[in-house]
Amino acid sequence: MLFLDRLFGKRDILIPYFNFSKVLRGNMESYVLQEIYKLRYEVYCLECGFLEARDFEEGMETDEYDAYSIHFAAYTLDRSIVGTVRLVQPRDDQMYPWESHCKAFDGFVNPPRDNAAEISRLVVRKTHRRRRGDSMEGISKDFVEKGTTAGIKPPTVSREQRGNSPLLLLGMYREMYRHSRANGIRYWYAAMERSLARSLDKMGFKFVPIGPQVDYYGPVTPHMVDLDDLNDRLRRENKFLAAWFNDERIPTLILLKTMIGNLLMARSKRR
Repeated sequence: MLFLDRLFGKRDILIPYFNFSKVLRGNMESYVLQEIYKLRYEVYCLECGFLEARDFEEGMETDEYDAYSIHFAAYTLDRSIVGTVRLVQPRDDQMYPWESHCKAFDGFVNPPRDNAAEISRLVVRKTHRRRRGDSMEGISKDFVEKGTTAGIKPPTVSREQRGNSPLLLLGMYREMYRHSRANGIRYWYAAMERSLARSLDKMGFKFVPIGPQVDYYGPVTPHMVDLDDLNDRLRRENKFLAAWFNDERIPTLILLKTMIGNLLMARSKRR
């Protein structure tokens, strides 16, 4: 049944077990935003200890950039929030978050602020970091070591609905990508660890370092990606993924070949 739902568009072809919500800039009374704050508190304060729990009221982690961000949330089919991320577009008199902790290389020129945003507060709930060795973003060690952009295809039909690594993360990035392309955002900043940058590169996102590494809740480096370059790369390396990211129609024949091929491969491995 799930196979047919995905084939005929009733469920997402690549990430059928998740739904996504978006909170636009300034919509501070959103119920979704309250759930996002609670998840961030759970991960950053209680689980990791990056932030002091006593600094936040009512079990919700917030900061001065939330009002100037577009927030994205990932939900399971039973409406449990399992992931969140935001795109920050600060006021003209306000720094980007990365600029508060990192420095750019000499000679780096920032793109126009209207065309740029920073990826920030990326969180995946612990229940969806199922495998030993999964990163904080829910990326499996196996994908970090062996994954490729070309290898990202629809998963086989399975009863397993958790740990679709790196597809949960990929789904949140697609939501940010679609919003950005529709609203004139071409460049993304991100301060991240080397392992996450390497994983994103394997997913098609070639983030380029723009400054030296610093110690900020661990070793992080400021990066930037040009979404025009990203789109060109996806179209070269994985036409299915490019169409999926850009919300373009995927020919039925390609869907059938991909999904049936994956299913047959999975069955052969179980023998």
